[in-house]
Amino acid sequence: MRHLLNTLFVTSEDIYLSLEDENVVANREKTVVSRFPLHTLSGIICFSYPGASPALMGACARRGISLTFCSPRGRFLARVSGENNGNVLLRRMQYRWADDTVQSCLVARAMIFGKLYNARASILRTRRDHELRVDVDKLRDAADRIKTLFVPVMGETSLDTLRGLEGTGSMAYFSVLDEMILGQNESFAFLGRNRRPPLDPVNALLSFAYSLLSHDCAAALESVGLDAYVGFLHRDRPGRSSLALDLMEELRPCIADRFVLTIINNHVIGEKDFLIRESGAVSLTSDGRSTFLDQWQKRKKEMLTHPYLEEKLQWGLVPYVQALLLARCIRGDMDGYPPFLWR
Repeated sequence: MRHLLNTLFVTSEDIYLSLEDENVVANREKTVVSRFPLHTLSGIICFSYPGASPALMGACARRGISLTFCSPRGRFLARVSGENNGNVLLRRMQYRWADDTVQSCLVARAMIFGKLYNARASILRTRRDHELRVDVDKLRDAADRIKTLFVPVMGETSLDTLRGLEGTGSMAYFSVLDEMILGQNESFAFLGRNRRPPLDPVNALLSFAYSLLSHDCAAALESVGLDAYVGFLHRDRPGRSSLALDLMEELRPCIADRFVLTIINNHVIGEKDFLIRESGAVSLTSDGRSTFLDQWQKRKKEMLTHPYLEEKLQWGLVPYVQALLLARCIRGDMDGYPPFLWR
């Protein structure tokens, strides 16, 4: 369990929450593990199946404390919210911002800056850690090209131009992704991004990782009371969780892409884990998908120090923390949205 930004994250799968006096009590097999005063909380996000007592749900509703239930893998299940928790006001403000292209651009450019910053950090990390195995000049050139976009991105006021800058940065980044694949090069060559359907194993892995990350971001946004379908960079489209796609932009290089590179370079995934259909579409086998998901869950439990909060937390909580920061920004509690900048 973690207590961040007045929100309690219950990350253990076997925890049952109950109410005792004015405290939230975490129980494991009828044994009290810990307790937290209710007055210190504005929200509880629970990733366990046992759930919470009706008494606690009622207390949260009366006090305006948002109580959200997700599956242990992060799928949003339900939310208990009181009448005065401000979610309606938060969403109305989100919709106003989404209708204002200038305000939308302020949020979107922070997210794109985070994406480019983290892409460059990923390239430089490979160059630093594997200097003798990679083309250092090629990686440095790509990192320098991405760096030249930092200032234009943060000064941009047009969403269309911002999308163009993001595309330029992505081209520079993907031009050296193959260089960052250090093992199984014959089976995992990367010649460019393709999707719907992916036509090679690397693109199949990237697409699968992006879909999981998108799902996590959507759950995180819903859990803090935001509408995952109304975005700032990605505009409204029926059935598309646009704000989740916005939020995941800054997290793609450091969460999804690095994860794919790791399981390839460490030989966790191999050629046998893929199916090639007559159409040329490539997908994971059932065993390959199971291996992927197991490793994804392990990755989400690894610890890092959040660069903005400067607190240790699990990788799996990063989308939730960023969603909380975005909600605070929209409420007016912060001057601007701080993107996740990987160190």
